[in-house]
Amino acid sequence: MSEPKDFVAALDSNSCRTPLRLAFVTRRTSPAVKAQDDPVVMTYPEVALRAAIAIEALLLLLSLISLLWDAPLEGLADPVQTPNPAKAPWYFLGLQELLHYFPPVVAGVLIPTLVVLALIIIPYFHVNVEAEGFWVSKRDQKMRILAIVTVALSVLLIWFDVYAVLIPTLLTVSLMYLASRQGPSPGRFKKWLSARPLPFWIMTWFLVVSAVLTIIGTFFRGAGWALVWPWEIE
Repeated sequence: MSEPKDFVAALDSNSCRTPLRLAFVTRRTSPAVKAQDDPVVMTYPEVALRAAIAIEALLLLLSLISLLWDAPLEGLADPVQTPNPAKAPWYFLGLQELLHYFPPVVAGVLIPTLVVLALIIIPYFHVNVEAEGFWVSKRDQKMRILAIVTVALSVLLIWFDVYAVLIPTLLTVSLMYLASRQGPSPGRFKKWLSARPLPFWIMTWFLVVSAVLTIIGTFFRGAGWALVWPWEIE
């Protein structure tokens, strides 16, 4: 026979701390939990259904766009005449823009390899497991680390004249310092910034830098990969 379980009656919302509880349901109460929005939902069917609806909506939108506008395709490739500039597809223009600043080994091998390794390794680090604000604890220590990383990265980018990455980096760091300032009556936007965890800032910096590099490569690069205005590109 199994050992008798020691059931206790307690008021506690932590099931790990009080795993065995008794609930007293009277005639005028209901055992159902009343909640408007659950913090998590089941993967199937709730999330699967939402993903299917999003895919169908995207497919419908792309179909309508393809019916109304033609794809901006060029003529057949001519091996005798190479276009100037020869641009990669838009999703590789950020990498092609980095090749303009860094040596090929750095931009084409080292940086992509580090990005892939970071995507593999970072999830295994216990960084902001509870998704709390980045500046909630150890504020002074984090500010020193952020200052050292910012200065080192800025020196590297200035050395290679990569101002297209330097400016978004400084803007992101400025927002992080703004979020770290604790005033007597912070506004709604500042409260929202203060509640953002570290993964939010890393992903924001990555997306902003990628967008800036892609926009420059698409609209501001002309013959010989020189910087030109968009209306000057032939």
